[in-house]
Amino acid sequence: MGILKNRIRTFFGKPQNIILLIFGIMLTFSTVAPVVAIVKDTLVIHPGTIDQHLTGKASGYSVVNYIDLFTSKLAMSNLWKPLINTLFLAIFTCIISILYGGFFAFLVTRTNMKFKKYLSSIFIFPYIMPQWTLAVVWQNMFNSNAVLGTADGLIASLTGVTFPKWWCQGLFPSAVVLGLHYAPFAYIMIGGIFKNMDANLEEAATILDTPKWKIMTMITLPMITPAILNTILLVFGSAMGSYPVPHYLGLTTLSTKYISLNSKYTGEASILAIIMMVFGIMILALNQLSLKSRKNYTTVTGKSGQLSKINIGKAGKYIVGTVYIVMTFLTSIWPIMLFALETFLPNPGDYSFLYTRDFRNLTTKWWLTSENVTENGLYGQQGILHNPTIWHAFWGTLLLAFACAAIAGTVGTLIGYAVAKNRRSRWAAYVNNMAFLPYLMPSIAVGAAFFILFSNEHINLFNTYYLLIIAGVIKYIPFASRASLNSMLQISNELEEAAIIQNASWIKRMVNIIIPIQKSSIISGFSLPFMTCLRELSLFLLLCTQGFILSTTLDYFDEMGLYAFSSAINLILIVTILIFNTLADKLTGSSLDNGIGG
Repeated sequence: MGILKNRIRTFFGKPQNIILLIFGIMLTFSTVAPVVAIVKDTLVIHPGTIDQHLTGKASGYSVVNYIDLFTSKLAMSNLWKPLINTLFLAIFTCIISILYGGFFAFLVTRTNMKFKKYLSSIFIFPYIMPQWTLAVVWQNMFNSNAVLGTADGLIASLTGVTFPKWWCQGLFPSAVVLGLHYAPFAYIMIGGIFKNMDANLEEAATILDTPKWKIMTMITLPMITPAILNTILLVFGSAMGSYPVPHYLGLTTLSTKYISLNSKYTGEASILAIIMMVFGIMILALNQLSLKSRKNYTTVTGKSGQLSKINIGKAGKYIVGTVYIVMTFLTSIWPIMLFALETFLPNPGDYSFLYTRDFRNLTTKWWLTSENVTENGLYGQQGILHNPTIWHAFWGTLLLAFACAAIAGTVGTLIGYAVAKNRRSRWAAYVNNMAFLPYLMPSIAVGAAFFILFSNEHINLFNTYYLLIIAGVIKYIPFASRASLNSMLQISNELEEAAIIQNASWIKRMVNIIIPIQKSSIISGFSLPFMTCLRELSLFLLLCTQGFILSTTLDYFDEMGLYAFSSAINLILIVTILIFNTLADKLTGSSLDNGIGG
């Protein structure tokens, strides 16, 4: 009995064990409970929906939702077509993001291309900006009344040139837009490997007159394979759960079908959410397998001090750099300019001032109208600067982002610290996986699970910041936990052991030793949830009404046809994110592309 007490005392005498125990239990509940709730929802009969019609019952349990979804005449449109579209969208997004982002990483780190520092900074803009930004820009550029029956985009308005429907809507534009959105992510992951790669192997192969193509396929590519695989897994999971991009670009996916089915086919919509979650779990399992089977490419010799740069020519280094300046302008600077322009057009698609050169055709009514008027297309709304709905949503968004960042950052940092301390423990591995799993689950499915769990007759947190914060914290803990874990693994235990000998408390050790050493990585663990929360729509779409936060307010004004308002909200979000990102960079000396672009 005494031995058991000593073991318990020893176990709880280590702060990392207490942290793992507490957050292991909390994460199990916060991850498993929503999944159980959504599985139950697929079996419950919902009054007023299709399952009541098919069973003739107003309550109880049934598997009729599964039968109807998989076997009815609507199975193709409600399940199989959205599933196929979702898989193709995820696959093509991975291909585009890795080819574009990976090739750019290669150019920045391994060639003598010019303008690297500028390009490296601006290339990450599409990832910082809201996911739907490029989708709306695509609409504003390529849509036409002749093809889609909507307002003319900029190209159709100025030149009369119309693009085919497959270019304007569907799989192609959705994959391109999502691929461009996640390309910076691939650039960061692959660029980091390129930057820190041991050049000795390539140099040795060059000395042996090995052809360059063989060096690339036999040495370089295998060394960056882990980064490519990680990028594929994370981008695939994120693309599967994307709602805004397919919503704006007219592609039916599991996420858009979930929203359309949720009112009358509630149980069947929950099955779609389960399917998306299953893919998230499969991605986590694949990631674990890849970690176990991953080859080791380290060498016995020391790391070469300098990577060999590929010379792309005196003219080539400027030409390639200029091409990327144009491309990054279109994906990073032009969206901001176009959103600003849209807020001054008298009507959507009216670019007449460009060819009449009469700037009186522009208007400030969308910004400055200070009273409720029904004429001039305002539908009784006040102008953007005076609109209480927009500013209530803006401050609500900041409140949500700060709360999620503070809680997720703190919890993630503690989890990363505890897992690093007990890195060989199975329980630590379990807690680490449970913390990371929500990131791999599609956002719309996570939002649906929390909606079902916290919006019922027993507990109803719908349309409260409490529910948004709970969902945001669980979804964004992985940002902080992974950043913290990677940095904590670099700290020798000797530093903390020396402080323990001096009877320094755990809090003092954290405040005076651990946090100062890894300040940059820890702050990143707080800033990433903050930036992501500001631009999140898929996760919060089901958890609050339109007008509660900026992302749902944008959706609300889009449905009203007030595109100048939605463009203004896009502009406000982008500028806010860029301001806070710049502040974080200046205060901490670190940025997303730090160390890659020079």
